[in-house]
This record gives sequence, structure tokens and C-alpha cells, in this order.
Amino acid sequence: MKFYNSVGPNPRMVRMFMAEKGFEVPKVDIDLRGGENRREPYVSGVNPAGQCPALELDDGSVLTEITAICEYVDEKKKDTPSLIGDSAEERAKTRMWTRRIDLNIVEPAANGFRFSQGLKLFESRIRCIPEAADGLKATAQDKLKWLDGLMGDKPFIAGNKLTMADILLFAFIDFMGNVGQPLPADCKNIAAWFGRMKARPSAAA
Repeated sequence: MKFYNSVGPNPRMVRMFMAEKGFEVPKVDIDLRGGENRREPYVSGVNPAGQCPALELDDGSVLTEITAICEYVDEKKKDTPSLIGDSAEERAKTRMWTRRIDLNIVEPAANGFRFSQGLKLFESRIRCIPEAADGLKATAQDKLKWLDGLMGDKPFIAGNKLTMADILLFAFIDFMGNVGQPLPADCKNIAAWFGRMKARPSAAA
């Protein structure tokens, strides 16, 4: 088994999830900035979609998409607390919050970056819409404020337990803060939560 790793919030989210689970696997670093993920042998040998990260299993098959990889890790590492949930209800809630964060915050924020600060890197790789960047960033900021209200004083996004939703949001908020999309000043609940998340040893993964 091996993990194809690179810079960026997507691989970091998986690394942090693995660290929380105590799931150790050899890593292969891919030069994302240099486009290694878009060339051979990566596209034919690992991921035809040309994206990172990817997890190659012992049978040679490859998993991509960060939430799919994390769910696999969670199921394989049964001797540590689940980060998805121990019951159908808990799993449904984790997936609900993860979906909300992914669609409402991660996607607009990431595309806002790709279409502006990241344009030189991404314009030859995906269809970019520079005129949409500011609106997408504003959408992500609006939804962070929305999430702040929904979260209230809960210690974690989904309630009293750390889940995949927390790790996804943390990786992207930390990244966004470095590319001109800081957490809105009035998101006090998320700011307190972010401080607790950053203090976790897994945040250094």
C-alpha cells in the first residue's frame, strides 16, 4: 500500500485523518506544481483523472477522492475510534456535515483560489473563470458565517466527537487563510474551534 501525496489541502486532509487514526502507509511525493500528476506514468499508473492524493491498495487498485480514502482508512483501522461514526445515525450526521462543508465552503473557496491567485497554475489544467473568482470567495465567506451559526458552542462540527467533517474544514480553512480568504472576523465559534483543531498533534501531518 502507498499514498500518493502532494502539496495542498486535499492531501493534507487525508494525512491528518490518517494521523488521527494511527494509519501508517509509505508516501510517494508528487510534484503538483510541476504537473507530475498530469503526466505519465502517473495518469496511466495511478489516477487517470490526474489528481492527488491517491491511495494504492495492496492488490494494486487505487482509491481517489479524499472522503472515499478517509472512509476506507476508517473501516480498515478498527482499533481506533471511528471518525465517521459508530451507528447509522452518527455516520449519516458525519456525511451530512461533510457534504455541507464540501459543497458550500470548500468548492467555492477552492475555485475562487484557482481562478485568481492560482490561475497561472490551473489555467492550462482546468476551465478557469476568472470573472467568477470574487463571487465564489464571497459565497464561501457567507457560508462560513452560516456554519458558524449552525455550530453554536458545540466542541466539534457534528457534535461532541471529532469527525471527518472537522478535518475537512480545518484543512481548507488553514489553506484559505494563506491565499487571501481569511476566516471572517465574526465567526467566533469557528475561530475557537479552529484553535482547538490546530492544537491537535495531527494538524502537523
